[in-house]
Amino acid sequence: MKRVCAAGLAACLLLFPHAAAVSGPPSVSAASTILVDAESGRVLYEKDAHTRRLIASTTKLMTALVAAESCIDLGENVTVEYADTRTEGSSLYLQVGEQITVEALLYGLLLHSGNDAALALARYCGGDVETFVEQMNQKARELGMADSHFENPNGLNADGHYSTAADMARLGIACMENETVAKIVATRSITLGNRTFVNHNKLLSQYEGCVGMKTGYTQLAGRTLVSAARRDGQLLVCVTLSDPDDWRDHAALFDYGFSTYPRQVLATRNRDFRMLPVAGSLVRFVGVKTASDVYFPLTEGEKVRAEIELPEQVQAPIEAEVPAGRLVFYVGEEPVGETPLVYASSVRRDAADKRPPIRELLKFFFP
Repeated sequence: MKRVCAAGLAACLLLFPHAAAVSGPPSVSAASTILVDAESGRVLYEKDAHTRRLIASTTKLMTALVAAESCIDLGENVTVEYADTRTEGSSLYLQVGEQITVEALLYGLLLHSGNDAALALARYCGGDVETFVEQMNQKARELGMADSHFENPNGLNADGHYSTAADMARLGIACMENETVAKIVATRSITLGNRTFVNHNKLLSQYEGCVGMKTGYTQLAGRTLVSAARRDGQLLVCVTLSDPDDWRDHAALFDYGFSTYPRQVLATRNRDFRMLPVAGSLVRFVGVKTASDVYFPLTEGEKVRAEIELPEQVQAPIEAEVPAGRLVFYVGEEPVGETPLVYASSVRRDAADKRPPIRELLKFFFP
């Protein structure tokens, strides 16, 4: 039997006494906007974030993610084919027959926004462009991007090619979790072979803590931007679609998010939590500790409730690090994080199994 009890609210608040006061969000000029805390997924600000829109070259984040997951050896050489060069818009000016590494194509894709690089990667990593685009859509489904569909790997305007600010934030978080993609989007410039790639994302130099991502523009889509910034261990992802003032808007939204929703520690890994009575052993109590760190962005005045699930008593033998229960945190009725509670040490069984008297008697007559 487990017991569930609410931890004292005052004790919870002592964990995060410096939560910032809530201030009004900035005014943004984007048609669609969202600001998300990457670790928790909490939406800190949104404006028309679920409307389907053209996304231009921010599409290339999905191209890069799928390519990075399928073409693990970045040193592989890709031989450029004629079809790779038949595209409009920004270009690396790849030459038919040229050999270029997957790594250079990824940098050219994300820093220079090469549409030809997108086609070459799609053909090489997917076998053909159509198959690769199917993989992009499959990845979108895996990420929960329910309002997104891709028709090409470069983001040129096409019927049936769309996403939303909310979905692009999901994609941005996934990109930051991919070591290869995260490294590339954070690079300001790099020379590979005979090409030098310079990142078009001005926030890398203009906003302290920016760790990159991707710009986009077509006349129909307008300016699109996915960006990420990290401060004090907290990673925020911001998306604006059809935004004529995106650099300013992203900087203002990051300032708002970091100051209004700072990351707070709710639990710390390996922290001794409490002692539980033990039956069947000479050891009378066993310690229970937290198994993981728990963080959540909170504003001033938000109250966190912690519910503890643990047994009243445990039976030996007990193995260290085995789950004993869990600690769940709530803001209002919404769960915002949890950590398993595990045994801090092993406990052996010392008590001998006792037989009922009738069984002992039967054993005497019928050995």
